[in-house]
Amino acid sequence: MDDALGRGSSRQGAGRRHAVVVGGSLAGLLAAHVLAEHADRVTVVERDRIADEPGTRPGVPQGRHVHVLLEGGQVALDALLPGFMAELGAAGAPRLGMPSDMVQWQGGRWFRRTDATTHIYTGSRGQVEHLVRRRVLANPLITVVASTEAVGLAGDARRVRGVLVRERGAGADAAPRTLEADLVVDASGRGTRADRWLAEIGAEPPREETIDTGLAYASRLYRNRSDHLGSEALGYYVYPSADQVYSGGVLPLEDGRHLVILAGLRGDEPPTDEEGFTAYAARFPHPFIHEWMKEAVPESAPFGFRRTSNVRRRYDRPGRRPAGFLATGDALCTFNPIYGQGMAVAALSAVALRDALADPRRTPTTRRVQHALFDASRQAWDISAGADRAMPGAVGSAVATRAVDRPAGWYLGRVQQRYPGDPVIGPAFRSVLTLTAPVSALFAPKVVRAALFGPVAATPSGPPLRRETAAERTVPAR
Repeated sequence: MDDALGRGSSRQGAGRRHAVVVGGSLAGLLAAHVLAEHADRVTVVERDRIADEPGTRPGVPQGRHVHVLLEGGQVALDALLPGFMAELGAAGAPRLGMPSDMVQWQGGRWFRRTDATTHIYTGSRGQVEHLVRRRVLANPLITVVASTEAVGLAGDARRVRGVLVRERGAGADAAPRTLEADLVVDASGRGTRADRWLAEIGAEPPREETIDTGLAYASRLYRNRSDHLGSEALGYYVYPSADQVYSGGVLPLEDGRHLVILAGLRGDEPPTDEEGFTAYAARFPHPFIHEWMKEAVPESAPFGFRRTSNVRRRYDRPGRRPAGFLATGDALCTFNPIYGQGMAVAALSAVALRDALADPRRTPTTRRVQHALFDASRQAWDISAGADRAMPGAVGSAVATRAVDRPAGWYLGRVQQRYPGDPVIGPAFRSVLTLTAPVSALFAPKVVRAALFGPVAATPSGPPLRRETAAERTVPAR
């Protein structure tokens, strides 16, 4: 039975275990942090140059767009890097209470702005990644090899023994060098080439599950110059559904600016010219975002993103795969970014890696650890893929709905119908969406009673620009 870190291997001997992580984004940095507790040194291979200050990187093409840190990710980050969330707050990352701080619309209904039952952070991706990198690289066991790309694996179908790397820009004809390792973790993101790398050493690539709605989005930075997006409404958002496919919103950043995101489906993508971008917001079912944009001061050109398919690589399934190789983050499972799950899943996956490697009851074999990583992303996949299956024009190998899933789908439809205004269903559904509670929380007795037998609570007739008062919380059902 193999050990994922090659403990007991005679090739390097005790006390010389080396782990290599391909990719220095959130998933890779957090994996390196965990591995430093088990390996004697950890090397992070990063294709981009690492800047000293927060900012976007070419290797994170969606890095300039809206990112939210869900509460499940917040809890995981604090477990991995104690005090991290306090540090993020001190750096100015906006913290929004849900539903109290957001004006939200979905499925023809406005959400009641009752007391928050969960919180999200809406600062930039670059800020979160910078703070994580600073904490992780303070460990002297962890080093980064920047401006270097991984081009293959060393080893064979039985065991990976390192990664082939080449200085970025050296050209395809330049001979790669081998960075020997007892464990290689692929955290290279949505554009992973691990399927090719595995095939080249005689191993079997994982089968892919895909769901692609063709969703595309565009974002633009603004400076708010009015008070209608003030302390009582920190953000606006329109969520998509099968009947209303346009989505987007306005969310605050750490520097006092706001990021506007607009999204549509294949063939009706939001434009990236100034006039077309503003006009596109008029397609929403209410003009509140369009009106805000017309009053705010734009501070960037619109920029687009098109690669939004859900892709899950089934490393958990049987196959001829080598020991000493793991996949995590977007290299394992990538979601439609519109649901804001990526950073949270990166952190949850690192917690799963930590727990699997430290489990005293079981040898942390490559297969067992990979299963743990897969399980860490399962709930987010079920949410993202489940929503995207219902969107018109969705294509891919995982689009079909199984007959066994239809009763649960019917029940969840009732839950979603009541979610914007029900005081029992709303908190439970938010806890699942923010990855702080399992899906089974929606089948708790009080939630089932409310979903099956309770009325649909009344919700505001127009955008609720202020929070509900205590007197308004006793609204009649309809």
